[in-house]
Amino acid sequence: MACVLEAPLRMSVLSEVTASSRHYVDRLFDLDPQKVLQGVMYGSLKQLTFLFGRLSLARKLMTRDMKNAVIGNNKQKANLIVLGAVPRLLYLLQQETSSTELRTECAVVLGSLAMGTENNVKSLLDCHIIPALLQGLLLPDLKFIEACLRCLRTIFISPVTPEDLLYTDATVISHLMALLSRSRYTQEYICQIFSHCCKGPDHQTILFNHGAVQNIAHLLVSTSYKVRMQALKCFSVLAFENPQVSMTLVNVSVDGELLPQIFVKMLQRDKPIEMQLTSAKCLTSMCRAGAIRTDDSCIVLKTLPCLVRMCSKERLLEERVEGAETLAYLIETDVELQRIASITDHLIVMLADYFKYPSSVSAITDIKRLDHDLKHAHELRQAAFKLYASLGANDEDIRKKIIETENMMDRIVNGLSESSIKVRLAAVRCLHSLSRSVQQLRTSFQDHAVWKPLMKVLQNAPNEILVVASSTLCNLLLEFSPSKEPILESGAIELLCSLTQSENLALRVNGIWALMNMAFQAEQKIKSDILRGLSTEQLFQLLSDSDVNVLMKTLGLLRNLLSTRPHIDHIMSTHGKQIMQAVTLILEGEHNIEVKEQTLCILANIADGTTAKELIMTNDDILQKIKYYMSHSNAKLQLAAMFCISNLIWNEEEGSQERQDKLRDMGIVDILHKLSQSSDPNLCDKAKTALQQYLA
Repeated sequence: MACVLEAPLRMSVLSEVTASSRHYVDRLFDLDPQKVLQGVMYGSLKQLTFLFGRLSLARKLMTRDMKNAVIGNNKQKANLIVLGAVPRLLYLLQQETSSTELRTECAVVLGSLAMGTENNVKSLLDCHIIPALLQGLLLPDLKFIEACLRCLRTIFISPVTPEDLLYTDATVISHLMALLSRSRYTQEYICQIFSHCCKGPDHQTILFNHGAVQNIAHLLVSTSYKVRMQALKCFSVLAFENPQVSMTLVNVSVDGELLPQIFVKMLQRDKPIEMQLTSAKCLTSMCRAGAIRTDDSCIVLKTLPCLVRMCSKERLLEERVEGAETLAYLIETDVELQRIASITDHLIVMLADYFKYPSSVSAITDIKRLDHDLKHAHELRQAAFKLYASLGANDEDIRKKIIETENMMDRIVNGLSESSIKVRLAAVRCLHSLSRSVQQLRTSFQDHAVWKPLMKVLQNAPNEILVVASSTLCNLLLEFSPSKEPILESGAIELLCSLTQSENLALRVNGIWALMNMAFQAEQKIKSDILRGLSTEQLFQLLSDSDVNVLMKTLGLLRNLLSTRPHIDHIMSTHGKQIMQAVTLILEGEHNIEVKEQTLCILANIADGTTAKELIMTNDDILQKIKYYMSHSNAKLQLAAMFCISNLIWNEEEGSQERQDKLRDMGIVDILHKLSQSSDPNLCDKAKTALQQYLA
């Protein structure tokens, strides 16, 4: 594969390269090994003057190694790459006849080139630099190994380098583990490579199975700060969302001290902020994985307060972002930690400051600060929304405090329309968390008409945002929400019906869930619109969905549609045949108790209709199924079947005598007598009430 830069850059560089400069790289091709080494290490005054522009600079470079000639200037690095230096340097690095000194110098220069632009790294990757450097690690010379590792580290931390390149050869990880003992530099570089190339459970498993925990643990007490820090970062990525690693870490000891105790020591205020934050991330991952209890003192008294400290104004913006996001993850699922965090150092008010960037700029001297603020402003808002979402996940009082924070609802509404997808997602999550509050749905959500930007988000967004936004819409469609009516008027039914056809499971669940909430105590027109929007075919599709949540929510929707007699009779007059067919299929299928109970409750609702009940009475198959479930071993199913019978035989309704007679002939009365002696008080009472209808 050709080792070149993209065309525009190549042309701009080539326009400056003349025939005389070619000699600069041509020396790398000399047959005399000493001259080749000099070609790597030194350049002539004339050549350096051409390449680097100024005579004074060239004189300085004459006395330096070639590796220094390319430091700090991406244009110089690009010149070398375009002139074909990389393939030759790699050839020399791999050539057995090359001296160790030459090989080492080649690795150093390649490492310097890798520290340039992303295009530089792409060019190095195109020349297959990684296999060449990994092969170099097999040689015995330590300085050469360190140079190769340093170059590999620089390449792997680049965002353009695929992490999987580290795992293509199964022997590489084992060899890197073995090299950890060679020097503090090999320890630092290898840990840094691991932490940057560990991007998910597959990578975590590979590193774990190759003994990463045991091989890296002792580096946490190294005399070198850089080694300790890189080892710590390694554990933070290994333990993230990984119970296996976390459960192992909690029992590992170094010099008689357990790793959690070592992490806690690294949390102390006198330690560098980077170390405090990374230690907190390790303990957070271990806690979320269940390796450390949420009420453990190292979490409540050490980790949580440390992360709250990271959110203060005194910290750098990037530290505040990392602190808030880690704290959000720590407290996300634990009510008590949410309460503790909410009253620690005025955290809720402190987070409001995250929205005040970029700061106002009045002088030209503040331009650098403005640039810095702009860079982190989106990240700050995202982190604040995430933490507010976690804080307000369960407690009503905390939600109230969040919403009462300065301009909070306006900030959320603005966040829903931000250009950054990550900020929009975090804002929707925050809104979803707060939408669990009945009080806020009735007040703040209505005052700020949050349903409008939410509906706009639902029109065109990635699935990850759609999932959370549709969950939020489910809450806004609850019966007591004032937003329900305007949402209906805005065309929500069509949108939600389309979600039920999504290939994404969460979107199907949320679509049908929102329709279920919409149908609760709704007008007949809305119910008819829902059935029309779904279509009979789609309804059957949902009822045969392999996911039980979709099935349960669809049954819940049917149950809400079939409520109040006029609605029941109207819907069954138009869709009765299809609904009865669906009910039969579910009762005959291999479904759990909850699904069958919900299906029997739908039958009970149909039995409550004036004309609809005849669809049951004329269907002997359904009647036999109701009889079967009256004698079932599960009390819930028995009770649900009893509701069907009670509604069918209620003697105040027209035709009750004929229905009672038919059910008596089926043996229903005998079953009722048996159930009236049941030890279950609910079954007993329901059976006695039903028998009274026969006596009245």
